[in-house]
Amino acid sequence: QEGEWQLGVLPDAVTDDLEALIAAVRQQPGENGAFALVDVADEFFVVVRVQMGRVRVLLSDVTAAVAWDLAVQVLEHLDLDVPGDDDLEDVWPVGDLGIFDDLGVDEMEMGAILSDLDAYADEMLSSLARRLGFSESFERVVDALVD
Repeated sequence: QEGEWQLGVLPDAVTDDLEALIAAVRQQPGENGAFALVDVADEFFVVVRVQMGRVRVLLSDVTAAVAWDLAVQVLEHLDLDVPGDDDLEDVWPVGDLGIFDDLGVDEMEMGAILSDLDAYADEMLSSLARRLGFSESFERVVDALVD
């Protein structure tokens, strides 16, 4: 509905494959486009946003590409290389940090969320949901997944 957040759960098969994830997000309605937040084992997360045909992606931790196919796919989409052994000591995000600028979470604020190295991916996503204004709905969906 207009002005309300609509949340749902995507099948695992979609969240394991970037192209399938992009296709699923494209099918969702929304005035400001649609997006998916994908938490992978509380290790890292991926955001995919499709807005007026434009695909934007964000990977919370580039080093996840060493162990996770979805992270590798994001790097390939961004035309970036998987980090080498010398680059694994530091965690850093890649992609569009301004993915939610128009919704009130600018690059600096996103950077602050992502720089909390003590936070798990689910905690970062909860913080993001709170800042975007849909934390209650987000927590209900997450709680339903855990039960």
